[in-house]
Amino acid sequence: MKNLAEVVRNTIVPEGNVAVFWTGQAGFIFKTDDQKLIGLDLYLSDACQRLVGFKRLSPALLSPEELAFEIIAVSHAHPDHFDADALPQLVNEKTQFIGALDTEAECEKAGLTKNLHFVKPGETLSFGGVKISAVPCDHGELAPDAVGFLLDFGGKRVYYAGDTAFRYDLFANEAVQNIDLLLVPINGMYGNMNGEEGARAAEMTKAQLTVPYHFWCFAEHCGNPLEFMNAMKEKNLPHTMLYMGEGILL
Repeated sequence: MKNLAEVVRNTIVPEGNVAVFWTGQAGFIFKTDDQKLIGLDLYLSDACQRLVGFKRLSPALLSPEELAFEIIAVSHAHPDHFDADALPQLVNEKTQFIGALDTEAECEKAGLTKNLHFVKPGETLSFGGVKISAVPCDHGELAPDAVGFLLDFGGKRVYYAGDTAFRYDLFANEAVQNIDLLLVPINGMYGNMNGEEGARAAEMTKAQLTVPYHFWCFAEHCGNPLEFMNAMKEKNLPHTMLYMGEGILL
């Protein structure tokens, strides 16, 4: 497999488009047509094994110092989303950090002090033509401050559902209808929806394309992508499965 950092750097994004790369677990990289990079819930270390005893089974494809990000967004404070071992290198003095309210304490522990923005559902931030809105999700008592993100690239819209259970009101939300790309967790554990529920979310949002995440990084997290694929095929809904490091152009 080619070096992911090299692939991302060498990808030329046509005007009006955005490139999306899956880094594994719940992590994504977005590259805009003016070559800006946005990282979302990047898990690039073995912090979970150190902190909670969950050994990663899939490799980290990127070292945190290999790419320079304009924006890093984190949906909640769980260590496979807020990577305490990688974020001090991912976030430099020019990087804007956007995180759920529960990431504030984790930023303090990690020594992050500059360009920090902590958001709750309904709040929107704009940086260099990219709008990022925090939207509701339901990760239960595990992370009551957790959020999803709606990313608007000025023509292409991506809805990252976050770590969430399936709830009708979340996906009936007018703000997330007819989006270009829906990203959904499908592991069916720890308060997250399963593959069949991911397909229901895709159906409700009328997404142009749906990509699943949150499977096969840890044995404890489970996840059945075949269940998701079969449910999407049964509903005749557009979807694709990405392998780690693979990218698509919207």
